[in-house]
Amino acid sequence: MSANCCTGDGNVMILACSGASNVGQLSNQAAVELTREGFGKMFCLAGIGGHLSGFVQSAKDVPRMVAVDGCSVGCAKAILEQARVPMQHYLVLTDEGIEKNKDFNLQRADVERVKAAIKRTLNEKSLSAGAGAAACGCGCK
Repeated sequence: MSANCCTGDGNVMILACSGASNVGQLSNQAAVELTREGFGKMFCLAGIGGHLSGFVQSAKDVPRMVAVDGCSVGCAKAILEQARVPMQHYLVLTDEGIEKNKDFNLQRADVERVKAAIKRTLNEKSLSAGAGAAACGCGCK
């Protein structure tokens, strides 16, 4: 765990569904922005889906990973299952109350909401293992 769990340590692999809906594009945009901010690194989900050995092995070897699906169809989850990549952290945006539609005019508030949900998802599992926000003392949400 990094000194500040809210900002990540760059060792978080972010796999975004990038589907053809607002929630897919929100997933993608949040992954891009978190990568730019140094929270983690966006990685190619399509490479894993194509069973490209280097991509699959990298996903199996990464210390921390979060997969983000836009909706309950679960494309990212299915890709990881098919490639036999263990699921570490998983988030579905429609479960966060974001309605799926075909409006690609993404709202800044929704992007920020997704970024926060990704961070929370990573910290929730860490909390249950005793190494999350309370353990790092940063007060993340």
